[in-house]
Amino acid sequence: MPAEHLKVIVLGAGIGGLALAAALKRCGIEVEVHERATTLRAEGSGLGMITNAISALATLGIDLDLARRGEVVTAFDIKDAQGGPIVRLPMPEVGHELGAPSVCIGRNALHEALREAAGGVPVFLGRRAVRVESGVYGATVEFDDGSTARGDVVVGADGFNSVVRRQFAGPDEAVLEPGYVCWLAITPFRHPALPKGAVAHYWGSGQRFGLLDIGGGDFYWWGTKNLPVAEARDWRGTREDLLALYDGWADEVTAAIAVTPIENVIAVPARDRVFLEKWGEGRVTLLGDAAHPMLTSLGQGAGMAVEDAVVLATTLARIDDPVAALRSYEDQRRDRTRMVVEASRALSESEQLEDPALRRERDDRLRGTSFDDLVAGQRDLLTFPGVLV
Repeated sequence: MPAEHLKVIVLGAGIGGLALAAALKRCGIEVEVHERATTLRAEGSGLGMITNAISALATLGIDLDLARRGEVVTAFDIKDAQGGPIVRLPMPEVGHELGAPSVCIGRNALHEALREAAGGVPVFLGRRAVRVESGVYGATVEFDDGSTARGDVVVGADGFNSVVRRQFAGPDEAVLEPGYVCWLAITPFRHPALPKGAVAHYWGSGQRFGLLDIGGGDFYWWGTKNLPVAEARDWRGTREDLLALYDGWADEVTAAIAVTPIENVIAVPARDRVFLEKWGEGRVTLLGDAAHPMLTSLGQGAGMAVEDAVVLATTLARIDDPVAALRSYEDQRRDRTRMVVEASRALSESEQLEDPALRRERDDRLRGTSFDDLVAGQRDLLTFPGVLV
């Protein structure tokens, strides 16, 4: 079926779903998006749009003007809890080599950019999917109000608790919880230890902290702390509790916490799932966190979703048979996303170490890594592999 005659139904208007809408629009494919939430506003946190994601969008001529909406990363430092240096990652240098920067940005600003790129694509809110069915000539989504939507292809971009994924993985699929809580917040902030475009990660004993300049005088910060799973799921502390947990850490860490109202802090448990080898069947597939949820340690959740979107849209445009196109997309993405999921999990385990000897060994190893080896490792991750059809 020629691309201009295709209609794609996308479930989920998060980063992956909106990126797919923009990519499909650029490829001349009809698309509509259905979102279960009643608004498109994202929660108050930030993220990195890394070089590989920006490069992927550029293959379709999509420029989100992220440097204006966020802040280009100029330095990426990993430090100890008191702010002493461990290693500087060559993310800016590799971005320059690959022709695209990395940008830290608020989620709402990124959503706005993606909505503009997908301008004209219908987005229906308050549409909670309950079931997807693939047939010979199309696929149908049933919503909780009894209404339906029908297209040639349905893509589940509906996040960690994807309804579409549940049809392939089963209703009792396990959630993997490593046992730590994540705090997320955005606050107006400046500090002399943090130059324009700074990203700084601080590693302590079983807990970490991150500060990212997202532009406009705002910083996105996050923290983690090893806790029993049940406590990580339901943390209800105060700002004073957070300040006590980070007592003695670098001044910029405690200063960022001190100026953030506790009601602006989001607490969520760290979690992912066993990698799913089968993403779809017939005229249905998965994308982003619905296909491959991952821990946040590599900061590649958004990047992998955007790569998925570009590969899926381009493959649908190039292969006339929609079913063959979906299976080709899945085959192209499976190995890379599995690698990133597993690498994120391994890095998370290393970052959350509590044993002093193991932490010292980890830090010494990083301090002793050559610049060339750091570049090689970053290059592999930050290079968009392209579309292979």
